[in-house]
Amino acid sequence: MALPDLSLSLQFARFEGVERHRAALPRHSVARWIRHALDADGEITVRIVDADEGQQLNREFRHKDYATNVLTFDYAQAPMVMADLVLCAPVVAREAKEQRKTLAAHYAHLLVHGTLHAQGWDHETGEADAEEMEAREIEILAGLGIRNPY
Repeated sequence: MALPDLSLSLQFARFEGVERHRAALPRHSVARWIRHALDADGEITVRIVDADEGQQLNREFRHKDYATNVLTFDYAQAPMVMADLVLCAPVVAREAKEQRKTLAAHYAHLLVHGTLHAQGWDHETGEADAEEMEAREIEILAGLGIRNPY
């Protein structure tokens, strides 16, 4: 089965330590992780930000005044998935360390997670939806050679 086509824009804000995050996110890996989570062709922008930008976006769009690991802004699901995925580098790095994962493996998980959100998956609508989304993430990551993130 052929994977969906992907038009990817990968952006990095300027912040201290950005090179570590660039190294964990080679463009070909980011594209591979997202394409494995897509059910249709996609146009996706991935932006890696610092804590200030992450907090500002979360406050403005979700009314939550803290930086979170990934924010998904979905614009269309058909005929093409169109979305922006914003990942907060300091939060991702802290979580990876706490969860004893490599930075790349945690980014892979969060990009798969955000891509599923862009297609309408939602873990906050109920326990059954959360379990279904988690199972799908585990399945996709396993296909990428990445162990169960939970």
